[in-house]
Amino acid sequence: AASHSGLGGGQVTSAITGTISDVTNLELRAVWWKKSQKGNVRVSKTIDPSGGVISLPETGLRMEFPAGAVDKPITITVSADDKYVAYKMEPSGTQFLKDVTVTQSLGTTELSGRPLRDQLFAAYIADDRIKLSGKVPVLEIEPSKTILSPITGLPEAHVWIIRHFSRYMLASG
Repeated sequence: AASHSGLGGGQVTSAITGTISDVTNLELRAVWWKKSQKGNVRVSKTIDPSGGVISLPETGLRMEFPAGAVDKPITITVSADDKYVAYKMEPSGTQFLKDVTVTQSLGTTELSGRPLRDQLFAAYIADDRIKLSGKVPVLEIEPSKTILSPITGLPEAHVWIIRHFSRYMLASG
């Protein structure tokens, strides 16, 4: 379903939202980077109870931790996969007290400048041993939306909410 939401400065931007309630036997295709990520693309930062932001400019990832998301300072590490739009987020198993908003720019992905052929999903996947090529089994689909350009109508970013850490990927059906 398409919806409209204001994003700063009163600008109206289109978004595509969707959910899947039953992920039993669900397999999705991981989205590729436009160019492979060279080296070890990662960031570590301490987030305390006042909140904060973690970003990986090389990949277009931004994570916003609201005040109260954690009850004590925690050092968070986010590592990007080299071929796919996927991240390992540590410490694994971390639970958040409030929703953490994750924004992935699509300008660094295979989807840059192209209309969407399939809906995008933010998917929680089991662990590092799962290969991201082909169809990937997923454990959860996170609440998310794709932000479309108000000028071109093309997808610009995908935004989702997480409440715990492990491994996430941007995927299409």
